Amino acid sequence: MGDVFLLTATTSHRYEQMTGEDTSPARVCVTNAKGGTGKTTIAINIAGALNERGRDVLFVDCDPQGNATEGLGLVEAYDRGPPSLFDVLTDHEQRHRINDLIVEHEEMDVVPSNLDLLHAEQELTIAHLLAQLDDPAGIEALSSLAINVEPSGIETDHALESLSAAFDELEKEYDYIIVDSPPFYGRLTETSIYATGHVVVPALTEATSERAIELLIDQIAALEDLVGMTVNTVGVVANRVEQTNEDLMMVDWLNEVFAGHPVWEVRKRVALQRAFSAGASIFAYEQSVDMEKVFLEIAAEFDKQFGYTEVTA
Repeated sequence: MGDVFLLTATTSHRYEQMTGEDTSPARVCVTNAKGGTGKTTIAINIAGALNERGRDVLFVDCDPQGNATEGLGLVEAYDRGPPSLFDVLTDHEQRHRINDLIVEHEEMDVVPSNLDLLHAEQELTIAHLLAQLDDPAGIEALSSLAINVEPSGIETDHALESLSAAFDELEKEYDYIIVDSPPFYGRLTETSIYATGHVVVPALTEATSERAIELLIDQIAALEDLVGMTVNTVGVVANRVEQTNEDLMMVDWLNEVFAGHPVWEVRKRVALQRAFSAGASIFAYEQSVDMEKVFLEIAAEFDKQFGYTEVTA
């Protein structure tokens, strides 16, 4: 995974690459294929910290389980009928409907997950296979298995463009789009990473994380080769850190593996889970917690890397 772009700020807090081409908003995917890392809690609190610094944030829950949707107090949105994020991702004629899905939250705007998103992995896999086929009979047979995907809507030979294209349809301007990916590596996660180009990796400080991190690095490298892009690592969040020898050794290992990238340490705190249960980040939760400082450091690093030079909160 490559280095993060050096960027310069504009007066509107949108960011530009050194070429001057406007590429706002900044898009970041929080991802780890290993479940139980606290990925969603990390994603919500990064978004909350960015809001605390005065940034306009769109949070996109691409996890079919809808944990972030629940953790932001939007459980009812998960059960709503079509159109949903599933339709935006799988039907090229409905990508613009992402604007209709946005729900306001006190800290950020949210594109919630939905029950139908459980079918997205199959649909995106069919889209990928259709992109590889030249045989009309094979295309017709495979298309018959799809719910929404049509060959005419596939624009690339990898069929990962749907979420990125939907972001291009956004009518409101944001400083950041934070995507919470599924806790497994598949087409939905690849679509999320492709749409953002930047990742934050949460990891537990336990030995089982080593294999998961190695697999993630390999899988992202394979994605880079497939689509001809560089996925940039914004940083790593060592989560639920305690003062044990194993924790300390794992923090050292993460610093070694991700040399040149920041590794933040989030201590195990009950207040993080309580804030999640209350439908908010720790910044909107009634009980203050010392980990606010860490998430504000992460948000400040985001602003530094993406070229936002002023705190507007």
